[in-house]
Amino acid sequence: MNFQEELFALQDVAYADFQAKLTPGIPREAFIGVRVPTARKLAKKLIREPEAAAFLSNLPHFYFDENMLHGLLLSEMKDFGACIEAVDQFLPYVDNWAVCDIMSPKVFKKNKQALLTKIKEWAASEKTYTCRFGIEMLMTYFLDADFVPEYLDIPASVHSEEYYVRMMVAWFFATALAKQWDVAVTYIEGNQLDPWIHNKTIQKARESYRITPEQKEYLKSLKQKI
Repeated sequence: MNFQEELFALQDVAYADFQAKLTPGIPREAFIGVRVPTARKLAKKLIREPEAAAFLSNLPHFYFDENMLHGLLLSEMKDFGACIEAVDQFLPYVDNWAVCDIMSPKVFKKNKQALLTKIKEWAASEKTYTCRFGIEMLMTYFLDADFVPEYLDIPASVHSEEYYVRMMVAWFFATALAKQWDVAVTYIEGNQLDPWIHNKTIQKARESYRITPEQKEYLKSLKQKI
């Protein structure tokens, strides 16, 4: 089975044009044009195929859609150790926000302690999308029942000029304000974030339906002048 041929069989050229506009830095010829719900169904089918291992080890891929499929295949893996190893192999080749954000391995939620160790490693990386992925996994798995206040220090300690890292840190803290207000708001009150991230966090939080009108007004009063 040729995974690239499977993707081309699902091609939507108009959607490829649309995707290319949303993913700066990736040449148009790298887009096949497979819609995400369709790619998810394909990944669920292909993960059971013996050729899946070869596809995952055959890096780098040329097509954006191959990288999206790769991320979706990782999300379907059942063995935590094998999944972590495969994620570590793939992250150096992730070069855009869409591929980074499509990865959400289901097996992670069953191995929180070991995952937290990897999150700290990923978040400390100087590679844009490795760092972004680490912060996103922290946001996904550690802002609810498993929350510990010190976890907020992980993204707060990230100082990057990379737009997609800074946006993820802001997204993380906006989500933290919605889920863990009492702790998260102290990082805003204490100006513990870079000014751009501070203000972007407030903007995103004030756009959220999970933040009360009173909280939104208070956050507005904490906006920094840059």
